[in-house]
Amino acid sequence: MNEFGLILEYFTWPIKDPSVTIGVGDDAAVFSLEKGYQVVTTTDTLTEGIHFSANTSAKDIAQKSLAVNLSDVAAMGAKPKYFTLAISLPKIDKSWLKEFSDSLRHLSEQYEVSLVGGDTTNGPLSITITMIGTIESSKALTRSGARPGDGVYVSGTIGDAGFCFWKLTNGIVPSSYELKRLNCPIPRVELGLALKNLASACIDVSDGLEQDLSHILKSSSVGAIIEVEKIPVSEALHIHIEDTNDWTIPLCGGDDYELCFTIPEGNKELFKKVLEPCNVNITRIGVVTESLGLQIEGFDGPRSSYQHF
Repeated sequence: MNEFGLILEYFTWPIKDPSVTIGVGDDAAVFSLEKGYQVVTTTDTLTEGIHFSANTSAKDIAQKSLAVNLSDVAAMGAKPKYFTLAISLPKIDKSWLKEFSDSLRHLSEQYEVSLVGGDTTNGPLSITITMIGTIESSKALTRSGARPGDGVYVSGTIGDAGFCFWKLTNGIVPSSYELKRLNCPIPRVELGLALKNLASACIDVSDGLEQDLSHILKSSSVGAIIEVEKIPVSEALHIHIEDTNDWTIPLCGGDDYELCFTIPEGNKELFKKVLEPCNVNITRIGVVTESLGLQIEGFDGPRSSYQHF
């Protein structure tokens, strides 16, 4: 099977979105934008041995590859629309490719995003996805809008993926829930869309809550105080913290792909009403301050969030 046969068999499926004029199969994709909208785009690469282990299933690799890009677009308050896939394969394994392709197609249909192009090549297993979304002009959420007095919030629970990785590193068998949180994160697309008219700043938690919240603070030229006891964690991680008094995992673990955002106090009641249909727990963990930097109350131990290099 050559490159073109591979693309035709595993990565060519009908596109339902009428805005796509040309999709997979040409030199480039063509799609139309509605008047008054802007493009939001992001790219993430997942590499074997860095972002997933050699025994991770093709199904989970596909889901995480797409989900982390959906999460970036969600953090901007945008609607994901299209994506490209560049995949490097050490060999052609038809069984692996079918599992990967089926999973990728299922998730893309769930979030109504269209695969419009990409590339394939031989080499160590690596997946690069570029996600393209749209948003009303000047409505994009950024990291730079937080102001003193805004509440600091997170979605879901924090630290599950980091706790799973900690267990694997220490020879402890993680629960199926923890493995799912590490390998199959849930992109908070609906929440991001709901936040675009409410939040003052937003980011997805990919490299650790401490580090990612600090990106908001730096971009906004503000500080914040958060209380570790208010960070929402799973029951199993809560027990681990009680035993060790170590909040490093939820603060620095990364790979959560939850949203961290700031909300002006005047939006609090509207915020509750608008976010209720999103069906995800939202927790207030602190407040934005004028004093620069992040102050963490309840834990003064060593902290080291994920670094790419």
